[in-house]
Order: sequence, then C-alpha cells, then structure tokens
Amino acid sequence: MTTRPVEAVGPLERGLAVLRAVVAGEGGRRGVGEVARETGLARATVDRIATTLTVLGVLRTEGRALLLAPGAAGLGNAYLDSCGLPALLGPHAAALAERLDEPVSLAVPDGDGVRFLAQADRRRALAFAFRPGDLLPAERCAPGALFAAEDGRPAGDGAFAARVREARERGVAVDDQLIEPGLVSVALPVRDPAGAVVCAVSVAGHTRRRDAAALEALALAPLRETVAAMETALALGAVPPGKIPAPGAVPPEKTAHAPGAVPPGEGARGDALKEELGAGFLRSLARGLDVLRAFGAVRGPARLTDLARLAGLPRATARRSLITLCHLGYVREDPGGFVLLPRVLGLGHSLLSALTLPDIATPHLVRLVRTVRESASVAVLDGDDIRYVARVAGSRLLRIDIVVGTRLPAYATSMGRVLLGALPEDERDARLGRIVPEALTPRTLTGPGALREAVAATAERGFGWVEEELEEGLRSVAVPVLDGTGRVVAALNVALGAGRCAPEESLAVLLPQLRETAGRISADLAAVGRHAPVPTA
Repeated sequence: MTTRPVEAVGPLERGLAVLRAVVAGEGGRRGVGEVARETGLARATVDRIATTLTVLGVLRTEGRALLLAPGAAGLGNAYLDSCGLPALLGPHAAALAERLDEPVSLAVPDGDGVRFLAQADRRRALAFAFRPGDLLPAERCAPGALFAAEDGRPAGDGAFAARVREARERGVAVDDQLIEPGLVSVALPVRDPAGAVVCAVSVAGHTRRRDAAALEALALAPLRETVAAMETALALGAVPPGKIPAPGAVPPEKTAHAPGAVPPGEGARGDALKEELGAGFLRSLARGLDVLRAFGAVRGPARLTDLARLAGLPRATARRSLITLCHLGYVREDPGGFVLLPRVLGLGHSLLSALTLPDIATPHLVRLVRTVRESASVAVLDGDDIRYVARVAGSRLLRIDIVVGTRLPAYATSMGRVLLGALPEDERDARLGRIVPEALTPRTLTGPGALREAVAATAERGFGWVEEELEEGLRSVAVPVLDGTGRVVAALNVALGAGRCAPEESLAVLLPQLRETAGRISADLAAVGRHAPVPTA
C-alpha cells in the first residue's frame, strides 16, 4: 500500500477496518474483542465505530457480537450502480441462461482476483451460484485467464500461464474443474467501444450433465452472439426504461438521482446524529460512507463537485474522504474524475446477497416483540393460502402457537387480506372468485360480496384487521412489506388475544409499531434486493 496521505481521514480508515474484520468473521459475525485484536484498535475505539455503523444500519449488535447488517449492501450497490454493468448486460445474460439452460455470470477483474457481479441462475437440485461480490483467484477460473491475457502480463511457465496464452490466442477461456470438482465453465471477454475488456461473461455447467469440451461446443456460438449484443448495448448506452445507464452514457451533471444511492443532502443527517449522540458518533466516518454511496448516482467517472453535492458535504470534506478511499484501494482517480472500484463489493456484499426474507425480517421481529410483547410474524401469499416464513413468539403466558411453514387460508387472516388486496384488480377478482370460504368461526366472512369488500377496504386503508374470524378469541392486525420497487412481497402482523383490550386500543398501540417495523424491513429488502432477488425462504 502507498504511503498514507496526510489528508487521510482516520475515523474512515478505522471504520472500514472494523467493517472488514466483521465481514471476515464466520457468517459476517465477530465479537468486539476479536475485532479489536484483529484491527489493533482500542476497545473504546471499536465501540465508537460500532455505535456509528449500527446507527447507520451497516452493522447490528447481539450482546457483545457485531453482525453485518443489510444497510451495508448500499456500499456495494453504489459500485454496481456506478458501473451500470448488471443492469445493462444482465438481461442479455439472463436470456442466454434461458437459451442454454445453464447459469451465466458476469465478472470483472479486481487486483489479482476476479469479482463476480451477477449471475442468471437455473433451478436445479444440484445447483451452484456465484453471488454478487464473490472473489476468486484469477488462476482458478476462466475469467481470470481472459483478464490476464488482456493486461499483457508475461505468460511464463505453469498451467495458468498456458491458459493465459490460450486465452490470448483464442479469445476464449475454459475452466475444467479448477474452482471445484465437477464445475466447468467457458468465458468470453466483453469489450467497450474503445476495445478495452470491461467484464467477462461465462457459462457454467456440471460434469454430471456435460464435460468442459461438450459445454464449449454447446455454448460458444450462443455466447459469441450474446457478447456481440452486449457490446452493442455498451456502444449505444441503451438501457430498458427504468434501468441504469451505461458507464459514461449520461454526463454526471445530467444524471438523475439513482434509487438506492445516497440522497442529496445526506450529510445533514450525519450532523443531526452527531448532535444527538455526541462523542459516540463518528461524523467523519459517516461522511466518508456518504461519499462512497454517492457514486451510485453517477455513471462512470464522478467529479468531486458532483460527489460533494450528492453527499451534501463541503467540497473540501468530500475531497479528504476521496483521498482516503483512494489510499485504501476503493476508489481510483482518473483524468475524467473518480471511479469506484469493485473492491467495495468485498465489504460484505456477497454475504448480504445470500440473505433471505426470514434472515432480513427476524431481527426486526425480535425488536418489535420486545416492544409490544405480542407475537409477530411475516407471511407470503402461497396459492390461496398464506405461508409463515418468519415468526417470533411473544413473552406473555398466553400466546399464539404458530410455527414457520404454517399455512392458513388467506381470506380469514389479516396478512392474507393485505396480500390479496395488493394484487392487481383483475388477479384479485379471479383469486377471490375461486375461493370458497369456510366458516371457521361464527364471525368468519364467507359471503363473496362481504369478502371482496373487506379485501378492498384493507387495500384502501393500508392495513388488515381480523377479529375472531380465524379462531375465536384471536385478533390480528397486519401491514404490507414492500421491496425496492414498491411491490408488496409479504405482510407483517401482530396477533393477540381479543379480550386483552378494546379493538381501538390495540390499533392505536400496534399500528404505528407495525408500520415502523415494516418500513425497516422494506428498506433492508430494497438494499439487499437491488441487484439480485431476495428469496422468500
């Protein structure tokens, strides 16, 4: 690493060191003492950094353990948005995966390794996947030989050198079980209009289906067609509506704020948190992360002035953060501006890409249950039923006994009515038209007209309410959970005994808590699911 610049921001350096130490722990979890020992920082310093990163949603705590939190996905998202490659080339990769019925990946060089950006998967019992942010040694994968062939390094001797020479001659690289036994792949480079390799696209397979030679014979021609389409897309800078422009397609000064990037003026939030938390909050660390996330709103090289404006910071403050990020290898300064580098994906993005809806929701359910002392659950629509995917039981002696995986009729539950109400009107009408409600209690709505009105009312008011319709003595209130596009993907509820208090009192106490919790879950889903879908289980 180069000599440390005198302008480097110490809290930002130390904060990223702590984050890297947590990411290196098993499953993105590390004890505070372990982090202090690994980073060489004092425990008090780690505590202040942990407080700051927890407030920012980058980490969370369980006792004396630090855990990677979904908010950290915003750092990797900034790179993926800034380079634009997943949004621009991802649809072509997905089409190729569909055509070949094999997984297709996009990867870029990252130092001596290869960093994966996206993968179009295929559903199989014997499956493998490279998550966004995964890093592999260059010599252990097909894209690595392509990148080594491009950068002009001497071929030398050895197996990797031979693969580099072959890739340079043929323009194709093959991985014959280099990563792990049974896994084979074939890769081609994708070049920008200037002829530089910007990424590699690879088709992977398993030797149970075909060996490396057979995979190349199957995939090479369609792969070449796909690369040609990708290079045309790069040259045109054409993006489907709502997608991210290609690098350099839009001048920074004309680029609109991208969803998921740091909003303009975010620096003011750091100032407010500093005033609220005092010495426990490291404002310069928060500002540095604001600058990093601001790259997500600019395609290609970003000017200092634009990054400072997007982060809501003085130009001099943003400049010091950029100097620090360049020193640490997360940013590079080019003649056209500053460029965010794929190393940012190493700040936990691959771990977060593996999260499911239950993983994301459960910590928020725990917090909600501690507040309201009632059981809380998250469910998804599964046919005409709801299926519980996450649940935390309340602390009362009398509590609702339901486990994850339980299915209940959607028509008689608050979460079911929220999910039915979120369907497009024609789909909702078709769904309700085929349901034959059963009177589970004397209060269950069974008339088609009454049920339609109840679902429509739920959609209009934004929450579901069921009083002793599923089971006598059971009351439930539910709210929707949204993904990053604003689509309802799940519902969150609290269930309690109907005799505990008046309905109005339950609603007044529970609804604000439910909405706040659903908002937090939705924000985490938006961050984690920005570039890859979040599985429901």
